[in-house]
This record gives sequence, structure tokens and C-alpha cells, in this order.
Amino acid sequence: MKKSLDLKKLLADILVAIIAGFVVGTAYYFFQNSNGFAPGGVGGLATICHHLLSDKVSWSVLMLAFNLPIFVLLGAFINKKLGLILIIYMVVQSSMPKLYPLIGADPYSLANNAEDFNIVFACIATGVISGFGFSIMLKRFGASGGTYGISALIKKAKPEMNIAYISFIMDASVVFIAFFVYGMRVTPVICTLLNLFIANIIVDNGLSGIKSGYKFEIITSHPEELSEELMKRLKHGVTRIEVHGMYSDSDKYMLVCIINKRQIGEMMKIIKSHEGTFASFQKVNEVFGNFKRKV
Repeated sequence: MKKSLDLKKLLADILVAIIAGFVVGTAYYFFQNSNGFAPGGVGGLATICHHLLSDKVSWSVLMLAFNLPIFVLLGAFINKKLGLILIIYMVVQSSMPKLYPLIGADPYSLANNAEDFNIVFACIATGVISGFGFSIMLKRFGASGGTYGISALIKKAKPEMNIAYISFIMDASVVFIAFFVYGMRVTPVICTLLNLFIANIIVDNGLSGIKSGYKFEIITSHPEELSEELMKRLKHGVTRIEVHGMYSDSDKYMLVCIINKRQIGEMMKIIKSHEGTFASFQKVNEVFGNFKRKV
């Protein structure tokens, strides 16, 4: 039974890696490879080398050449399963620029007239689509490319090192090198920075989940009527906690209620209508569960 579950989980992991590789490879083929800017990390270095070699070596080959040795080492010294998953992910990602031409799909730069082409649109699309693919990998496996592999290997050799600096240095080096590689022009540098920025925003939102909410912590002396109004008008449950106010030296109650973004205004109106009540709230990254209120 356990082996069957393990096999199903492995197959599910492989499917997720294939989907993520397809998404990122699609973004790179249509919007990035032929448009004169580079993504961050190891993929960015492979793209720059592809440009320097004047297309003599395909981008797909360079992506595999740069990333596969890292993933093999990662599998050998850190985590075999993760190394295998990342290899599958990279093979699928690198294959997309080879597969799309077979069905006659042209990249953005060729599919549009010269006057319609806009490199800024290309880097925005790259950031959005590839960021979605990265978030799939990071949420499932905590890794999305060669930069992670390098960081993990260095961390194993030198545990005291801060691996966040490694990612920053790699991305910064790509931005710096891009200026010289692409004819000492500012536009490729700006596009690379914009691509990195947008991809990171998409990743952050992807990791925080689409079921985000806002948690209100409400201090009140009359919890019953306030709780009843919150549940009736907002259709959300309320948790009551007994607390003691140190300033007033009196017993009070804290009501905890999680709502969605659209209900913030209504929540504030309810709180203001109850004298002696105040609240603080904060965003929660994801709300999950299967709670159903009893009728």
C-alpha cells in the first residue's frame, strides 16, 4: 500500500514538473529567446552565451549543458528525487523551443509586424508566464532552477553561508553582463530587470496562494452582539478569546475573524458602529480547510 502511494506521489510530482517546464519553456520560446534580453540566474547565463555564439549552438543545448550537471550533483549529494524532478523539468523546458517550430508556431518577434513588436511587452509576458511556472515548482518542490542547485550545494559545503546572497549575485551578474553583451545598450538591462521584478512578484503571489484573506483581531466589551452581526452580515465564523486589558485593568474579549478583501470596508463599518471596540488586521497568505457552519 505504501509503495503504491509513493508511486502515485512520484508520478504526480513528475506531472507537475512537466507542466511547469512546459509553462516556462513556452514563455522563453515565444517572448524571451529572440528578443535581446536575458532572464536571471543560470538560464540567463545560458541565454547570454547563446547570443555570444551567434546562434551556432542552440539555446536548448546550452540550457541543458548549464543546468544538468548542477542537478546531477544535487541528486548525488543532496536529494536524489529532487535532482531527478529538476532534470525532467529542465528537459521539458529546454525542449519547447524545438517543439513549437514543428507545429509552425512563431515567436512574438516574428509573429508580429515590426511596427507592432514591443520588447517591453515581451519582457512583461516573459516575467508573468515564467513566474507562474517558477511558482508551481517552488510551491511543490521548493526549487525552480540551477540557482537553487548551486545554492544548495554551496550550503552543504559551507552551512554558515547565506544562500540568499548567491541568488542575488547570480541575478546581478546577469544584469551586469547583459549590458556589455547586448551592445552596451540600456534597454536590454532594463528589460532584464523588469523581467526579474515581474517574475518575482508572480512567484510571491503564487506562493501565498489564491485563497488569501485578512485576519481581524477585535477587542470589545460586548462580544455577543458584535459576533452575531459579523456572522449575519459577513457570513464568516468568529472565534472568541477572553483577554485582560492592562491599561483599563478590566476583562475584555478578543474576536478573531478572517474575511476576504472585498469585505474589509463592511467590517470597518461594523466595528465603528460598536462603542468601545477597536481592531487590528493583517493579511494571511492562504486560508484552507473545509469548515461548514451548522444550520
